Amino acid sequence: MANDGCGAPAQTATPADIDTNGQVVLAGKVTGTEGPVSGAFVRLLDSGGDFTGEVVTSPEGDFRFYAAPGEWTVRALHKTGNGEASVSAGGPGLHQVAVAVA
Repeated sequence: MANDGCGAPAQTATPADIDTNGQVVLAGKVTGTEGPVSGAFVRLLDSGGDFTGEVVTSPEGDFRFYAAPGEWTVRALHKTGNGEASVSAGGPGLHQVAVAVA
C-alpha cells in the first residue's frame, strides 16, 4: 500500500450487503464532472463541525468511515474542487453518502 500521508487503510467499495457487526458505517463515493475522483481527501466532521477523521479515496472514488450514531458531514477536498454532504446515521448499519466536487 502506498503511503497516502494520512495513515488510513486503503479504501475499497463497500458492498450494500456488508455485515457491519453492529457498527455504524458511513460509506460512499466522491464524483466530479468526469466521474469518480481518485485521491481526494475526505474528512468526517461531527454535528458541531469538529474534525473526526480523514481518508483518501480509492482510484474508484470510494471512501468509508466507522462512526457513532448521529449527524455527520462528509467533506471532500481535491485539486479539481471541493464538496460536502450530510448524513444522518440513526443506528448501526451501512449509511451511504455521495459527495460531488466542483
